Amino acid sequence: MADLFGEDAPPTRERRDSPREAAPLADRLRPRALDEVIGQEHLTGPEGAIGRMVAAGRLASMILWGPPGTGKTSIARLLAQSVGMRFTSISAVFSGVADLKKAFAEADTMADAGQKTLLFVDEIHRFNRAQQDGFLPFVERGTITLVGATTENPSFALNAALLSRAQVLILERLGHTALDALLDRAAALEGPLPLTPEARKALVASADGDGRFLLGQAETLYNAQLDAPLDPQALGAFLQRRVAVYDKDRDGHYNLISALHKSLRGSDPQAALYYLARMLTAGEEPLYVLRRLVRFASEDIGLADPQALTQCLAAKDAYAFLGSPAGALAIVQACLYLATAPKSNAAYAAQKAAFKAAKETGSLTPPANILNAPTKLMKDIGYGEGYAYDHDENEGFSGANYWPEGMAERAFYAPVERGFERKIKERMDYWDRLRRERRA
Repeated sequence: MADLFGEDAPPTRERRDSPREAAPLADRLRPRALDEVIGQEHLTGPEGAIGRMVAAGRLASMILWGPPGTGKTSIARLLAQSVGMRFTSISAVFSGVADLKKAFAEADTMADAGQKTLLFVDEIHRFNRAQQDGFLPFVERGTITLVGATTENPSFALNAALLSRAQVLILERLGHTALDALLDRAAALEGPLPLTPEARKALVASADGDGRFLLGQAETLYNAQLDAPLDPQALGAFLQRRVAVYDKDRDGHYNLISALHKSLRGSDPQAALYYLARMLTAGEEPLYVLRRLVRFASEDIGLADPQALTQCLAAKDAYAFLGSPAGALAIVQACLYLATAPKSNAAYAAQKAAFKAAKETGSLTPPANILNAPTKLMKDIGYGEGYAYDHDENEGFSGANYWPEGMAERAFYAPVERGFERKIKERMDYWDRLRRERRA
């Protein structure tokens, strides 16, 4: 299963081109070329970042960021193959400093012989900051081309120095079309799955975008040598896992969650409750629904009703405490609260605008008056000088400028005239008036 969807091979071990007949199904179905990788065409296609690099015959160091089972290891291996590089891999879960030194030494030796090395590092975020820094000199002088794989946000999990030397490429969770294509490949090798069409849809929905998991479940079904196809209920009982049961003539998993989200946004508690019931009675994982409700509370309500997020998190805790079926009532309560709450996407819009500005402006330093000055040297060079402590000012507000030099003040957050945000808007308008008066 390893190569197709992201599990790491043992350090520096070369893989056979043709997997053994007894190898796991996912290993036997691994792609042999980049154009066979399913679901990541935005990267591997002719116009994608990886496709362009391969066409040019030159690879940059990169971080592959995406959920489990989306092809990170396969892409790395096929990248090396596509440009004629030596492929070697280590896992941050099982490797330490000695393994890194050995990998670098081998890459140095191969470089002297004219052979470039692609070093694939699975779960790279698990290396500590010092270990991550250890890659820098070897990347800078071209000893290795680093391809790191992570399921964690690189902005938080990786050093800024390492990120500045590597391009972050985002792999997408596999959609239903991609997962269906994987099952078609499995059927071409092993024969039709012993499932009804409805059960096959339920199996795809239960994978939640993880191709490796899907093929593992398919292999379990093949190995069972069932006499008759399973329907969705029988599939759930056989796999000992709840699977979503969606009638073939009805909306599927993603259509229903979209309908729930839009009903909530449209403040229709009756329709929202219907779609919630459709999903939960079909066997959808309650925690998946709760995650979507939590997201909705921040994206579509925000500070118009700050209690919305609290209600959703309380529902999560209540469900974890009570379990099914009693805990479902807490999910229903959260759903109804969201549907009947005042709506605002101001926080969502502010996030997008602020993130865009942060990327555009780079590493501008905050003004000196608000920099921390824990040492005498920092104080001597002006850190913290002139800082106005707001609690000592009239009305607890100094009106000071907090923006970096060379960057004009911007307005990212624009509260609406609904719910609690109306009060926030009044407060912000009041501060804006004071700010203008004190800078006049």
